Amino acid sequence: MDRKSIIVLIACFVVFMVWYPLMSRLYPPKPIPRDTNYLSAATNSADTNAVAQAATSSPASPPSLVQAPRAEWEYAGVPEQLLTVANDECRYVFTTHGGGIKFIELLHYPESIRTRRPARGETNNLASLNTDAPLPVLAIMDGRTTQGDGVFSLTKAADGVRAEKHLTNGLYLVKDFKLSSNFLVQASVRFENRSTQSLSLPPQEWATGAATPMGPIDKGMFVAMMWYNGVRTEEINEAWFANRTLGCLPGTPRTEYLAGDGATNIVWTAVHNQFFTLAAMPQSGAPRLVARQIHLPPPSAAELAANPQTVTKPMGIETSLVYSGAVLQPNQSIERRFVLYAGPKEYNTLAKLGIQFGNNLDLVMGFGGFFGFFAKALLLSMNGLHNFLGVSYGIAIIAITVIIKVVFWPLTNASTRSMKRMAALQPQMNQLREKYKDDPKKMNSRLMEFMKENKVSPMGGCLPMLLQIPVFFGFYRMLQSAIELRGAQFLWAADLSSPDTVWYLPGLHFPVNPLPLIMGVTMLWQSHLTPPSPGVDPMQQKMMKYMPLMFIVFLYNFSAGLSLYWTVQNLLSILQTKITKMGPTTSTGAPPKPATPYINLLGKGKKKK
Repeated sequence: MDRKSIIVLIACFVVFMVWYPLMSRLYPPKPIPRDTNYLSAATNSADTNAVAQAATSSPASPPSLVQAPRAEWEYAGVPEQLLTVANDECRYVFTTHGGGIKFIELLHYPESIRTRRPARGETNNLASLNTDAPLPVLAIMDGRTTQGDGVFSLTKAADGVRAEKHLTNGLYLVKDFKLSSNFLVQASVRFENRSTQSLSLPPQEWATGAATPMGPIDKGMFVAMMWYNGVRTEEINEAWFANRTLGCLPGTPRTEYLAGDGATNIVWTAVHNQFFTLAAMPQSGAPRLVARQIHLPPPSAAELAANPQTVTKPMGIETSLVYSGAVLQPNQSIERRFVLYAGPKEYNTLAKLGIQFGNNLDLVMGFGGFFGFFAKALLLSMNGLHNFLGVSYGIAIIAITVIIKVVFWPLTNASTRSMKRMAALQPQMNQLREKYKDDPKKMNSRLMEFMKENKVSPMGGCLPMLLQIPVFFGFYRMLQSAIELRGAQFLWAADLSSPDTVWYLPGLHFPVNPLPLIMGVTMLWQSHLTPPSPGVDPMQQKMMKYMPLMFIVFLYNFSAGLSLYWTVQNLLSILQTKITKMGPTTSTGAPPKPATPYINLLGKGKKKK
């Protein structure tokens, strides 16, 4: 690496260290109101279950927003009581305040990965979902009409929990939660009118969980909500709520996201972080949903003193399903059923559940679309190598990279040779350009004839790169969400799903991650070995040579697995470049035939005329 490269590298790191703290200081995030809760009035009749009696729905009305302040839920000063039930996979904690699931702990997944050298931010807690959320799962919000003071009675059953609430007007509300396998909970909520008069139920929001960061130092980059309408998914994250101009400048924050057609097109909704998700699947679909960004409890002074990297203003995303109002006649009832999934984003499990329920639940992995196909194929290949050959995930990533390189070897080899031939033909092509500079159409025609005669193509160097782009983006997407890599060790990296930090700069708390640095060095090496494209401006060539330094900045805090893949890819490309330079430049193995001078071609053409 020359002197200029070192200077540019240092400058990139300085900018990288000061950019985000500077932006946070100049443009602090605006607070989001928490004192109100908005309900969307539905336009169709209430969703009823086949086993429930029919309920008379309220007349259809245009969508509107109805305020129902959460301050009304004061629980009449009744202390909160918790009830815990568990199976082999999860521990579910229920609360009397709202009569739902307060949070879920995953018994086989730690909150943070223990490294060889314990670092700040590591905890002994279990991974949990709906953590510190203001509302329990399947809490119903509509003021006091259906909740009273919001305090439920909890009863432990043989396979789950029942939450009950009796109101003085004769309304009886019961929620049944039945624990199942594969991180599932079968839930039903039933309204019964046990009075002698009709009861009017207003529109309601049914809380389906909140996406929260994993641990005290998680900045919430992967915290988001997603929903599926039977055709496609849509994901909403912090960036959507921030509404930044050009992705980085402050904008007008959004406070609420609304979706749904008012019928039953909400097939499922899910909140998730990088590796875990809480999904709610209504049996008959839901008419609408609403999502809001919420403030989570700030860390205590002791937590901040113990770990300066603790996020001081943690944020989450809370989602709810919105149902229309209904009128219950005496002795009538309405029931809605749900299946809840609270567990890891593990593709095989989610794919099986998607087939079982016919709802493509595996799309919560983010494997939809064109690049998602490659992400799934790469994930299955990596797991196959790990399971059947018994190799580590680090070795599996290296093996997949080698296999991909071997598959594309003929194309990249032909590309390199084509670029060399194009470089050798530049003098003749420049003569053509000069000869027909006043007639661009004829110039292009003559250039194409010349390249065809000499068996070169301007696309020869681009096509192999274009074909590899889907593989790269598929690898990028797969490595960002593959829970199999969480805690997988390789060399000095204690967790391939996170940066391979080995040290922090004293006073700055800036992480030292070796793999991205090695990746950058190999990219610089490769860029200096690659022959320049014909006709490219010299200044542009210099910029392309130093472009790898920017990739170090962009990928410095991404997963070590991605840096490992790219480093091996660069080393294989360097090896291929050296092999290609040693070999012949023609497909027959013979030295390249000198191109026919263009001046002779012109002479022959004139004689024929």
